[in-house]
Amino acid sequence: MATGDDLRRLALALDGTIEAPHFDRSAFKVSRIYVTLAPDGCSANFSFSPEEQEFRCLMAPDAFSPVSNAWGKLGWTTANLSRLGLAELAGALEAAWAHGAQKKPRRR
Repeated sequence: MATGDDLRRLALALDGTIEAPHFDRSAFKVSRIYVTLAPDGCSANFSFSPEEQEFRCLMAPDAFSPVSNAWGKLGWTTANLSRLGLAELAGALEAAWAHGAQKKPRRR
């Protein structure tokens, strides 16, 4: 069973990650935000590709679900941390980190 403290420790161990406030949540970012932690430390929102979101929600529907707004259509996915083991949490963070490490395309 993973916790918010586990998420913070694992996220900050990923190359280039910093923690910053994001509204009422804690955000972890590299080039851009890749995961946010709820104030109670019980859930987190991960930035996955839509394909990664679909896979994780299919494989662990008790742990992962799309965010229920337009952000969810972009791949943002809520995780119930108590439903994840440490290895699952680390894998989710690494996938989200890789997504967050991509440079945003420049608008013209």
